[in-house]
Amino acid sequence: MQLADFDFHLPDDRIALRPASPRDSARLLLVAPGGELSDLAVSDLPGLLRAGDVLVLNDTRVIPARLSGVRTRGENRVACEATLHRRLSPHVWTAFMRPGKRLAAGDRVAFGSTDDRACLTGALDATVRGKGEGGEVTLAFDLAGPDLDAAIAERGAMPLPPYIAAKRAQDAQDQADYQTVYAREDGSVAAPTAGLHFTPGLLARLQAAGIGTAFVTLHVGAGTFLPMKTEVIAEHRMHAEWGEVDAATAGQLNAVRAAGGRIVCVGTTSLRLLESATGEDGIVRPFTDETAIFITPGYRFRAADGLITNFHLPKSTLFMLVCAFAGLPVMRAAYDHAIATGYRFYSYGDASLIWRAA
Repeated sequence: MQLADFDFHLPDDRIALRPASPRDSARLLLVAPGGELSDLAVSDLPGLLRAGDVLVLNDTRVIPARLSGVRTRGENRVACEATLHRRLSPHVWTAFMRPGKRLAAGDRVAFGSTDDRACLTGALDATVRGKGEGGEVTLAFDLAGPDLDAAIAERGAMPLPPYIAAKRAQDAQDQADYQTVYAREDGSVAAPTAGLHFTPGLLARLQAAGIGTAFVTLHVGAGTFLPMKTEVIAEHRMHAEWGEVDAATAGQLNAVRAAGGRIVCVGTTSLRLLESATGEDGIVRPFTDETAIFITPGYRFRAADGLITNFHLPKSTLFMLVCAFAGLPVMRAAYDHAIATGYRFYSYGDASLIWRAA
């Protein structure tokens, strides 16, 4: 398949710059098997699922992964910005940096203000260790472990998606808005955005209706924002992301399936991780590893019956995933309807509930 097969025109005013308030008042497009569409709200979810179903939620927590700094090479100093991507060790991260082409191995980078270096934990300095083929820069920080985490938390900014950051400045409200209410495992540099629609009240109503929840962890990398650079889909390579499905959760999901319940993934991150943890026999197994699974039309799904997800970019790997899940013609029609009827797109936008094609 070609990249052009997944293109569509999205008016600029459909990009949401703020989330709905309250979160579960966002619109929800129900995409039934066969393509029938219904316009609802996220708050309607308890009536759309059955007792015995289970929602799979990604409990990753977004860290303030955008860092501003100064690159030093001898007497030469250049302002730069890094978006942390993937942690390799207690003191080493890969990052996407601007201006990346002007960086070289051995360069020193001082992140944050350099005015006050009296406190060691306030000094967030790193050495460029190398550059990868995908554009990533490997940074070896002087600090490690909890000290590094504390310095990043102090100096970093919430990594809003570029299509939001280009239109308005980040503010204090984003610290809460760009985090799910159930986030608990630090490590993502982008939010699992379908989960942003859930509130404590909605979760309580789902529980009262007999709908279960299962938590997995996939730390979302900055590669989620990168455009595809190849016109031939099969030539694209996904960036790896670390995830975990523990033994108790795997057992819970297998029991739900055995009892006739449906597994509904909240977000493409949960779905990609669950599919990585599930064998050809449909059994979910404990998983603690990186995954670079790339789901396109023709993929045979092993675990997920339903998917709650936001509306994605044209020509993106995430739009390809939803087309694989429900069918390309069905999702093209769904997106045409969403655009025509004013649904809001991307991270702070509205949601859809998609049932897997037979």
